[in-house]
Amino acid sequence: MNISLPDSLRAFVDQRVNERGYGTSSEYVRELIRKDQDRQQLRGLLLAGATSAPTAPVDEASFDSLRDRVRKAARSGSKA
Repeated sequence: MNISLPDSLRAFVDQRVNERGYGTSSEYVRELIRKDQDRQQLRGLLLAGATSAPTAPVDEASFDSLRDRVRKAARSGSKA
């Protein structure tokens, strides 16, 4: 795939490549595409959550329970 850019955008990309340590402009563009994919996925999750039915209110005990589940999962995952 080839992409044509005006000189001003090409200079911007070259600057970002140099500043951020990318090896090539292609690496920079791939990173931008990955970030855009992540944003699209997050947007989908947020929209799904916004349109879902309400559940029980979340309180401190809910977060404590969630933390415990994550810790247990991390311990069992590290033993595997």
